[in-house]
Amino acid sequence: MTTAEIAKGLVDMCRQGKNLEAIDKFYAPDIVSVESFAPPGMSPKIKGLEAVRGKNQWWYENHEIHSSEANGPYIGENEFAVEFKTDITQKFSGKRLQMSEMGLYKVEGGKIVYEHFFYPSGEPAAA
Repeated sequence: MTTAEIAKGLVDMCRQGKNLEAIDKFYAPDIVSVESFAPPGMSPKIKGLEAVRGKNQWWYENHEIHSSEANGPYIGENEFAVEFKTDITQKFSGKRLQMSEMGLYKVEGGKIVYEHFFYPSGEPAAA
């Protein structure tokens, strides 16, 4: 698949709430995932499909998601970006938040090999 096909497919699946299925379909087995700020108790940099699935599972277990949107993709030659906006309630605090983040993805060999998430204020609202 081309970078554009992967980017559009990822965004489409995220819009359908199929984020975990998108990981299985589009991510390389040795994917590197970087959070500008790590979730509590986690490293900011993780590697491998199982680690990425675990990070996503933590997110779903610790947040009630009221709505989410994926804007883009914004496509380059071998990379693309997606803006995510989410309205959530933290289960551990009961606090409702609206957060946004930008995901930068790099593609090699028809798979996403790298992702990095950035936040507008430098720190995620849901940390």
